[in-house]
Amino acid sequence: MGLKQVKVGVNDLVLGMFVSGLDRPWTQTPFPLQGFYLRDLEEINQLKRYCKHVYIDVQKGKGPANRPHSLAPIPRKKTEAPERSPSNQPLDVKVSPLKVRHNVYSHYTPLKNEVEAARALNQRVAKAISEIDEGLASLDTQVLSNTRKVAGEMVDSVLRNPDALSWLNRVRDADEHSYSHSVRSAIWAILFGRYIGLSKKDLDVLTFGVLLKDVGKVKLDAALLRKDNRSDEEELEYEKFVLYGVEILRKSRQVEPRAVAVVHSHCERINGSGFPQHLKGDKIPVLGRIAGLVSFYDEISNPRNNSKALSPSRAVARLYELRNVAFQEDLTVEFIRAIGLYPTGTLVELSSGEVAVVVEQNFERRLKPKVMLVLDKDKQPLKKQVVVDLAKKDIRLQKQIDKGKKRLQDVDRIEISHDLEPSSYPVDIAKVRDDYLFSTQRKGILGRIKHSLMG
Repeated sequence: MGLKQVKVGVNDLVLGMFVSGLDRPWTQTPFPLQGFYLRDLEEINQLKRYCKHVYIDVQKGKGPANRPHSLAPIPRKKTEAPERSPSNQPLDVKVSPLKVRHNVYSHYTPLKNEVEAARALNQRVAKAISEIDEGLASLDTQVLSNTRKVAGEMVDSVLRNPDALSWLNRVRDADEHSYSHSVRSAIWAILFGRYIGLSKKDLDVLTFGVLLKDVGKVKLDAALLRKDNRSDEEELEYEKFVLYGVEILRKSRQVEPRAVAVVHSHCERINGSGFPQHLKGDKIPVLGRIAGLVSFYDEISNPRNNSKALSPSRAVARLYELRNVAFQEDLTVEFIRAIGLYPTGTLVELSSGEVAVVVEQNFERRLKPKVMLVLDKDKQPLKKQVVVDLAKKDIRLQKQIDKGKKRLQDVDRIEISHDLEPSSYPVDIAKVRDDYLFSTQRKGILGRIKHSLMG
């Protein structure tokens, strides 16, 4: 199935469209994501300064008004829990603009060099989180100290390479949902904080707070946590977990007040529809706003019932609907830019019909990651899994066209057609992860050995 792309003149662009291609190289423009929603008129004006026409993806956003297949933003599933709100319309609330400092952390450690350290760190994080419930009951300062330490180590790892730790936490055990959710949310928070240039100190506080945000759930009945649809009375009981957590953490000197504030405010929403204090706008600390955003994204991407999980593009569409309603608009847009449409571990279908898993990001060309092919065009398992670097493949094709070795009309570019719901095909993401990460690592080790022998 090919991309649902339509060529549109820049004078015909409207808000809500998803720009997926330009009439010039992305590197010659100020648009870093290489694929973005048009959210304000200034972005349209910028496109007019750089382009004569663009390509829009009508599966991800609005299409031209005069075309019968134009699509509105993707509606949420009936099974998805609605965001509690007195109104689904944007509210005029006071929210200070997000301060963004891109490229503060520009150094990247190669994935093969980071993965072993990330694997060891993953084990330490699991141990620290598993000790929290019992440790908090006795106010064990060592447990909290260990958790704060691994929070800092998580930040350091993601600053070095954003993919390594993300990969190792992509596959979760359903029996450890609360733990996995906290860890994944913390990683999303670090990835986002890294992207917008938060200071190392703020990243440490944010990560520590997100890891501890659900500790109050230890005081709730397990059956209540597992319920998909709660009555109003049950929902009020469930919401107490935030105050329970704050009460527990305030008794310890190991948790600084700013981290407690993250826990206290991560369920608040800028329109006042959150809990427990129904704060609005700037009354919610910025780290709390980030914690709420990443937690919501992970909840709809990785719910307790995996059959209800949204694909990344649908989760992004849901977030986009809630900008300036539940979540700060520029915060939401920057988060979407930070994670891209195809985070590591995403199941995707290519324009060739093959199914693949995104195994590594390309931070220069976000829509052209490395993927591992797992199913052929007939959706049958491949005997040998193949890694394809979509960005390098595209560059090689362009060079052949520029040199006259191939004609543009004869080139069949392989693109990501769309992402898939996690349950679309029985693909073992854990095996793909191990095959890619640890075969990459083994090749790196063998290469170094070979180099030293030849040297």
